[in-house]
Amino acid sequence: MIETGSQSPEASVRVHPTAVVDPGAEIGAGTAVWHFSHLMEGCKIGAGCRIGQNVVVSPGVVLGDHVKVQNNVSLYTGVVCEDDVFLGPSCVFTNVINPRSAVPRKDQYRATVVRKGASIGANATIVCGHTIGRYAMIGAGAVVTRDVPDYALVTGNPARLSGWVSEYGHKLHFDALGMAVCPETGQRYKREKSSVIRVS
Repeated sequence: MIETGSQSPEASVRVHPTAVVDPGAEIGAGTAVWHFSHLMEGCKIGAGCRIGQNVVVSPGVVLGDHVKVQNNVSLYTGVVCEDDVFLGPSCVFTNVINPRSAVPRKDQYRATVVRKGASIGANATIVCGHTIGRYAMIGAGAVVTRDVPDYALVTGNPARLSGWVSEYGHKLHFDALGMAVCPETGQRYKREKSSVIRVS
């Protein structure tokens, strides 16, 4: 790995010699970029991120702090990931609804926003123009074609709601009053119709 920045380990940026970082790509302190990845001009990577092998980060993509991007992930223009997002191996984002090789559509990119703490499973596909809520969890191989609420667990093709998860990723089991407790942290959650909120 090649280290840049200050001599402090916490502040340095580590880039593997096989990775390509274009001029104009911004990388936050403490971030590591691994083998054969490509960070393109105009992308912004936050502090403490981990960019795995063979990852493409296109112009205009924004990653917050402490985002983990596993191997073989494609992040195309229009994608924004907030802090603490996890992107599983080989997951893919799109940015055009109706792509054609012979029809230029660079002025029709649709934004996709992944909110704080959300996780996207291996081989999932996120169709552009949608928001994935805070701490939501997208199952492996799911195809997301609509917005995903906070704390939602969605699976399948097309992805459907199959439960709710805590901020630590545990499936929540609600009582008759619509209350649930995370077994790891004791955090309490309340279900109200089609949404879940953390109450303590």
